[in-house]
Formats: sequence, C-alpha cells, structure tokens
Amino acid sequence: MRAKVTIFIVGSALILAGCAPQMRTPKKICPGKDSVAEALAALQSQAQEAVSLKASGQCRLEFYVEGKKKPQKENVDIRLRVNPPADIYLWGDKPLVSKAIVLGSNEQEFWLAIRPKEISFYGWGKWSEQGSNGGLIINPRTLLEAFGMSEVDAEQDWSLSNEGAFDVLIRRDGNAVTKKIYIYSCQYQVSKIELFDSKGQVAARAELDSYEEISEGFYVPAWIEVTTFSQDEARDPLTITLTLKSIESSKKWPGVIFKRPPPRGFKNVGVVVNGKWIEQPQ
Repeated sequence: MRAKVTIFIVGSALILAGCAPQMRTPKKICPGKDSVAEALAALQSQAQEAVSLKASGQCRLEFYVEGKKKPQKENVDIRLRVNPPADIYLWGDKPLVSKAIVLGSNEQEFWLAIRPKEISFYGWGKWSEQGSNGGLIINPRTLLEAFGMSEVDAEQDWSLSNEGAFDVLIRRDGNAVTKKIYIYSCQYQVSKIELFDSKGQVAARAELDSYEEISEGFYVPAWIEVTTFSQDEARDPLTITLTLKSIESSKKWPGVIFKRPPPRGFKNVGVVVNGKWIEQPQ
C-alpha cells in the first residue's frame, strides 16, 4: 500500500485546507555563529529551558491508497501532552473512530498507530535498538527536536556552514551526511531538520515556523510539517501536518499516559530495529 500523510505536530493554530503557512522566507539576515561549539551550545541552552506542555488542535491525514489516483483525506481533532526530554503522547479522534491516530514516546520506546481502515498501521520500536535516524514513518525523536526538547549530541561529527539567513549544522558518519539542522540566525530557532538515508537521499524532513513563547526563554513552533519518504523506489512521502488551536505549559504529566498500548485490531503491525521494518504476525 502506498501512503502519504499530512499531520501537524507542535504548537498552535488551526490548519485549514489551503491555508497552512509555509516555512518562513526571512527578510532579514543576521550574522551566524562562529563555530560548531557555539551553535550546539545555543540549541542545548534552549533544550534546558523546556517545560511540560499540553496542546489541542486539528490535523489532516492525506494518504494514497493503492489503485486510486486521488488522495484520501481525513480530518482529525488532536490533543497533545509532552514531558521533556522523552515523553510524547498525541492522539486524535474523528467521528465514529476513537484514537484514529496515536503517536507516543517514552524513555524506552516509541510507537505510531493509525486506525483508518485504508491504512490500519501500528509500528513501534525501542530507542536502544535504533541507529541515529530511527526508522518509523514519523520519528518521535524528530518531534522532540522540533519542540526544542532534545539536546544535540555534541560528541558526534558536526560541521557548520552558512546559507544566507541560516546556519546549517551538518552531521556526518564517515563521509556520509546523516543529518542537517537549519537554524534561522536572527532568533536562532530551528527552521528545518533533514535526516538522510544510506544512499544520501532525504529520508525525513521537519519544517518549523511561527514560534511562540510558552515559558520564559522557551519557544515552541506553532507550525510543524513532518514528511517522511519511504525506502522503496517510489519513495512516496508521508506528511503529517498538525496545527494546534492552543498550546500552554503545564505540570508534569503522569507517566502512565506515556505507556505503549498493545497492537490490537491492526492489519499492518511491525517493529523497527536499527531503522528496518520487521513485520510481526497477527
């Protein structure tokens, strides 16, 4: 089955068809950081200010079903709970379908469940069994970074370049680029994150914009679009675009809500190990 999805995740307003904002086109260019150490320190400083938060809004699922030329579309009301640095729980309901989409993460595991019968998908994995880029359709680690809650590992091989209004942090494994982080130099907020596969192609992309201050010194993007490209030849994108009506800081949420549910009633179930999908029998 081919799938393309669009969901929005993190921060803010309401997404209406044709009204979603695009990634900012900066009108002002500011000097960037002078070194990798300075750039990483700026991102890590923001992560240290992270607070628990809650949000609600709407997402739109847009996906292709094999044999059909036009995409299927599903609108889902969503709610979101986050405890830094690792806990995410996002769930969305649609008429007659409770928890049509669920995305979760805790310190040990991550999972994604999509219930519309055309997809009927449940994938999960353990963080300890993943490479640097994960491997799920939507990687919660990318979302944690989008929230500014995940500190960048300064021990890895990073370099720094400048592209107009953006500082670009580039991570390599040997000669291969595995990740790029685009940071708008004026506010020093992340605008885009790209993850690359073993062939040097973009495997996932998160675009962020419209930052709001949730607590003193901690900003969250009000608009996020995450696109993941499948590893087959077609590389059909799955895009999750979430827009939230409200977002605010909160007390730390109880750990029980970040517990992975069992995969009951799904057609496609699998576990991700070192970025590879392994089908599980039903």
